[in-house]
Amino acid sequence: MMEDRSHKVLLALVMLFLFAVIVLQYVCPGTECQLLRLRALSPAAAADPYRAEDETPARFVPRFNFSAGDLLRRVDFNIKGDDLIVFLHIQKTGGTTFGRHLVRNIQLEQPCECRAGQKKCTCHRPGKRETWLFSRFSTGWSCGLHADWTELTNCVPSVVDSKKEVRLRPSRAGGRAECSVKICPECTVGNFYYITILRDPVSRYLSEWRHVQRGATWKASLHVCDGRSPTTEELPSCYTGDDWSGCSLQEFMDCPYNLANNRQVRMLSDLSLVGCYNLSVMPEEQRNKVLLDSAKENLKRMAFFGLTEFQRKTQYLFEKTFNMNFISPFTQYNSTRASSVEIDEQTQQRIEALNFLDVELYDYAKDLFLQRYQYMRQKEHQEARRKRQEQRKILRAKQAHLREQGENSSSTDYLGNVEQEVRGSCNLYAKKQANKTKKETHLCKTLVLESARSQALHVGCSALELRTISVPVCAVLLGSLALSPVRVGKQKGAQSEDRGCRNVAQLCAPCHATAWARPNPVAAAGKRAPRRIQQFFVFDF
Repeated sequence: MMEDRSHKVLLALVMLFLFAVIVLQYVCPGTECQLLRLRALSPAAAADPYRAEDETPARFVPRFNFSAGDLLRRVDFNIKGDDLIVFLHIQKTGGTTFGRHLVRNIQLEQPCECRAGQKKCTCHRPGKRETWLFSRFSTGWSCGLHADWTELTNCVPSVVDSKKEVRLRPSRAGGRAECSVKICPECTVGNFYYITILRDPVSRYLSEWRHVQRGATWKASLHVCDGRSPTTEELPSCYTGDDWSGCSLQEFMDCPYNLANNRQVRMLSDLSLVGCYNLSVMPEEQRNKVLLDSAKENLKRMAFFGLTEFQRKTQYLFEKTFNMNFISPFTQYNSTRASSVEIDEQTQQRIEALNFLDVELYDYAKDLFLQRYQYMRQKEHQEARRKRQEQRKILRAKQAHLREQGENSSSTDYLGNVEQEVRGSCNLYAKKQANKTKKETHLCKTLVLESARSQALHVGCSALELRTISVPVCAVLLGSLALSPVRVGKQKGAQSEDRGCRNVAQLCAPCHATAWARPNPVAAAGKRAPRRIQQFFVFDF
């Protein structure tokens, strides 16, 4: 029976081991175990969700020098005014996903209205019928399919002005327009804030090839520059049919007119600086330098740009730049159509050579992007530290104020008791001395109370309760109180033989009864303590 039980236990252990192996293979199918991602559930990761994402190097070393003005991006975006965000959408950079975030994932007072089955959403300003977003999913391709920097900067102002003119045009009922672009140039939009998304050039190039291979052409793109589209001689086509579907990667790379080559530099630069698409205006080397410098400058001056490879940091910088928060966090998708394409080293080098301007621009953009991220995080930490310091200062000030109030209340309570007792003594004396005038009684109160305040603070009795003051201290205090009325009274000529305010001695009644038997400075001097103490308690008028 023992052997059967041991066999059952062994069988159970084997089954448990096999189950664990199956679960492990399911959870960790590759060399990198997915269990490591549970670190994101830790409190530290929850507090800082940007630290472990995006495969950022442990120590980023900047290559370019940027000023604080280049790094700090905080836009006072007035969504209720005339400010407008213009999204420059470069093909295969993740712009579609980011564009959907803009219309569906931002916390707004008046969110965009997106209806099922419709690509465009209505993104009106609060209380107005004007849009605050110029993008594919809000206004459509108003300046042409995937309009570039050259097209947008010349097209957006006129489109916005024309829509405003139509909106303010007099109605059929005879209504009068309050403002028209033709008669009111200052009514044009106040600020355009251009934004865009960039991507690693090799990944973007492969993704565009796969997209074209499936039949995409972008033939509707206008490529307007200096008021006109390029001729077929200036911009020949890479294919003869309706599309280029089914083309191989080699064919895609062999076309010298392929706009996929260095697309990001071309779409971010001012093409009018190089004669648009006329390649005969200047030498190729000079043209490339002008285009690259223009793209870098425009990118640096943009209100915001993000990188496809850094989704969470892109979200963070956009939120900090425009003071807008997204509802749901961005997701980093490392598995894409481009990542599924396996290419050898030679092919990769060929793609990099075809996109050498994009490679240089992306290195520049990545450096600027990460420097901006670090700068903004440092500013955020400094601001949080400053707020904590201010809170500590306020707390210390409150505590000091409370302590001061406590000390003042103790002093006030003690002096209040002195005043109450002295007032009672003076009132009792006034009743017994019917022949004394009210003026003399008021003099008694005033002199005694003023002396009580000054001497009580001088002796330090305000820090003690009256019941803990020894009799000698109490006697000295009251004796000093009696001196002032005696002098003033004699100066006033009040030489009455009656002893007044004798009940002032009652001030020491709360003292311990045994304290009267203690030695005091007067008795220690060899004099008659009762007689001396009695003199301290007598006021002469």
